[in-house]
Amino acid sequence: MLRTESETGWWLITHPDHAHLAGEFAAAWGNAQFRKPEPRARVLKGIAFHDDGWAVRDAHPSITRQGKPSAFSTELVGKYSAFEEIDLEEYLAVRDRALRLIAEGDPYAGMLISMHTYNLLTAHADRSTIAPDGLVLLDRFLEEQRNYQRALLADIAEDITLTALQAKYDTILEHFRLLQACDNLSLLTCVAYEEPAHLLHPLPLNGGKTAEVKVLPIGPRHFRLAPWPFEESESTFTFPARHVEGKAFADSQNLEAAFHAAPVEQLTVKLSM
Repeated sequence: MLRTESETGWWLITHPDHAHLAGEFAAAWGNAQFRKPEPRARVLKGIAFHDDGWAVRDAHPSITRQGKPSAFSTELVGKYSAFEEIDLEEYLAVRDRALRLIAEGDPYAGMLISMHTYNLLTAHADRSTIAPDGLVLLDRFLEEQRNYQRALLADIAEDITLTALQAKYDTILEHFRLLQACDNLSLLTCVAYEEPAHLLHPLPLNGGKTAEVKVLPIGPRHFRLAPWPFEESESTFTFPARHVEGKAFADSQNLEAAFHAAPVEQLTVKLSM
């Protein structure tokens, strides 16, 4: 779950809906300057569905120790330091399920998701917030991811539907970085981030160089991107969310009831040059 505070409560967005928004960004990505991803359908699949394994968990939202919805929020942008608030074993199981849901049918898309998961839990995780027994679980999970990636790369190498260029690790790495970029732009959108940011990695240009895309907020869920990576000079996207009333909840059952009672509404993000 992702959350944004309102005057009277919280906007809540599920992980799958956040990922589907990232997929919409990826589908619009590319212009005379920025390279479009190929194999397009498989890259877009990995990006749009990289969080589908969260659907069951997000159907049962829980609360933090302060009674807030337990969710990704603006405080966690650029880091991942909330492990003391979650059941790590359950969390890793969800991450693994989200990966295998896609990888078993499409190793290429699955490889992108595994690389994203591994990066999240290494480059961005605050290990100081994880108990010693949790670190054992995490390190075992990371080793399993490395082994799984080797198996996925072997499958990709034997896939006759891919060109030699598409199957190269450097190309896969580019597409992983696009997943990260679109995922991060979706996170900034869903939490209504209000500070300057960027899309994490240098991204490939048509001439062979790369560029870092900066994200500048200019209004509520309205961002200016520079350099501009899309075809249209301005783009608007919508995504579903539910609004729950109240700043704190007595227990997770009260939050879950409020979440399911709330109607699904459409929020809007505008991206400009």
